[in-house]
Amino acid sequence: MNEQVLSQQPPVREKRVARPSGNAGRILGRTVMWLFLLATAVLTLFPLVMTVSGSLKTGAEMMTGGSLLPSKLQFANYAEAWKQANFARYTWNSAFVSIMVTVGTLLVASMAAYVVDRRDFPGKSLYVTVQASMMFISVGAIVLRPQFDLMVALHLNTTLWGVILILVSAHSSTFFMLQGFFKAIPRELDEAAMVDGSGFIRTFFRIILPLLTPGLGVAGLFAFRHAWNEYILPLVFTMTNPQLQTLTVGLANLRYGSSAAMQIHLMMAGACLSILPMLLAYILANKTFIQVTAGSVKG
Repeated sequence: MNEQVLSQQPPVREKRVARPSGNAGRILGRTVMWLFLLATAVLTLFPLVMTVSGSLKTGAEMMTGGSLLPSKLQFANYAEAWKQANFARYTWNSAFVSIMVTVGTLLVASMAAYVVDRRDFPGKSLYVTVQASMMFISVGAIVLRPQFDLMVALHLNTTLWGVILILVSAHSSTFFMLQGFFKAIPRELDEAAMVDGSGFIRTFFRIILPLLTPGLGVAGLFAFRHAWNEYILPLVFTMTNPQLQTLTVGLANLRYGSSAAMQIHLMMAGACLSILPMLLAYILANKTFIQVTAGSVKG
């Protein structure tokens, strides 16, 4: 009897929890992504906007604060900053240091990365460990005195070549970056070149290095930026010779005028001018970010 009653009762339906559809989940994910990108863009561009705006203000507006935008555009600040900071000379010094450091860093780091990736030699692990320690351990101003004494012994303390050699020696990050690119180049290319009678050095410069163009472009851009923005080394090595000062050191001299008055508006105008070479370097190296080394060997 009980079985008949139970059989006559309607079946109990399970309650299903409403779940967001696939479209709603994708919309939510895209919204979070765009909010994050927008916040990152604002945090990145806000200092640049402040610099450009400040470069077009008067000194009084910068001291009193006020609105973000200048009441009247002061384009004369750029001409005054160029004149007071001796931009023509300092820009040449910065360009010379940055170009030499970039070329030297790419040459030294690429050869070191190629040898480490392609050859086994005693002390290889120790060398890689030392390179890694130089990249992650920063000793800062502690090594300035030994570096200066070394350049004095080499009679390079009165030239920009001392700054260039020290900056080239700090190539650990470039070394590891290029080593990753070398791992993407098949070893069969080296073996084929050796069979054809090409030596180790010739194989590197004639076959492997051209395939490394994307990596060289990216690494070169970072090396150029690091050398262009360097301040402490040029300051120390050019204290006795102002004609050798780089642009970063010259911009710091714009902070105070001849009457000891602060000239932050001129500093910002000079900073805007100093950004232009970096933008040019990025435009020239932009294509290397999307290039890949493919199709060298067909399996």
